[in-house]
Amino acid sequence: MTPKHFKEATIELKKPAEMTDEECGSLFIHQSQRGECISLWTASFWQRLKFLFHGKLWLGVLSGKTQPPVWLDMTPTVFIKKDK
Repeated sequence: MTPKHFKEATIELKKPAEMTDEECGSLFIHQSQRGECISLWTASFWQRLKFLFHGKLWLGVLSGKTQPPVWLDMTPTVFIKKDK
């Protein structure tokens, strides 16, 4: 998933200084008067195809003061099974 700029965006949230560009990037959001943060994400062709077949979208959130850094994933599971 890729965050995108959109015309209604009012704020650009920068990545935390301690994170690399591979770990996190800027996120454009629209911040409503209620404090709701709205962002726009797009999926590649293969991500859309995966979602079509298994219908799962995973969201991970790193806590912050406003809209925290997040990640989205459309794999069947984000939990890797490890052999004991």
